[in-house]
Amino acid sequence: MQRLTVLALMRAQPGKSEELGQRLMTLLESSRREAGCINYDVHRANEDTDAWCVYENWRSPQDLEAHFETPAFREFVARAPGLLAGDVDLRKYTMVSMPQSSA
Repeated sequence: MQRLTVLALMRAQPGKSEELGQRLMTLLESSRREAGCINYDVHRANEDTDAWCVYENWRSPQDLEAHFETPAFREFVARAPGLLAGDVDLRKYTMVSMPQSSA
């Protein structure tokens, strides 16, 4: 199985960081319920509270593509221009190491 890791880096417009965070948390809730989602976590930078990162792991590239078609993701994308200062920097990675055991 080819797991896919995604880092989505973004910056909120001035005065929009709290709203962006709320929208990301709403997206988190629905994304975690998707069958192909391994984990989906939202991070906020410590020194720059307008900087956000979403760290995601998916079972496959196809599961990520299905995620992009969900109503929750489409709603986030529709609202993003009013919240984001620039484009989302979306980076995709394939895991080349074995996952660490939880033992």
